[in-house]
Amino acid sequence: MAYTVRELFARLIQCEAEGEGDDGMRAVASVVMNRVTVPYGEFFRLLHGDVRKAIYQINQFTCCKEVVANAYNPQNIYNMNPQQIHYDIADWALAGNTLGAVANSLWYYNPYSPKCATYFPPGGTGIIFTRINKHCFYVPTEKYAKT
Repeated sequence: MAYTVRELFARLIQCEAEGEGDDGMRAVASVVMNRVTVPYGEFFRLLHGDVRKAIYQINQFTCCKEVVANAYNPQNIYNMNPQQIHYDIADWALAGNTLGAVANSLWYYNPYSPKCATYFPPGGTGIIFTRINKHCFYVPTEKYAKT
């Protein structure tokens, strides 16, 4: 079944950040939209401003994988049942809003640790900007511009 962008985005928000509260979900939605609107680098070249491409970009969101480490991933976007809050945040982001607290972050991850790594992803294209609940958020470095 082909989901609308709104449905797909709501499912991703629920899957990636439901336990992070409203700000955590808005932060994750903001990263997706930052990737869609960044005017340079890898995301600009590959996504062409397309939210669906941002969500489905290979190896970006664990929730878009049905198999992780050779095992079925039950927590994937196809198994989500979004509630109104997830649609509201998707609509908010699709309307062009982003959470200022994450600035122009292009990446996030949960380190399962009290400390965030200085750089993410490996290779130094992003540098720590902030942490919201369990997720660390990273803004692009000059290295990213060359991707």
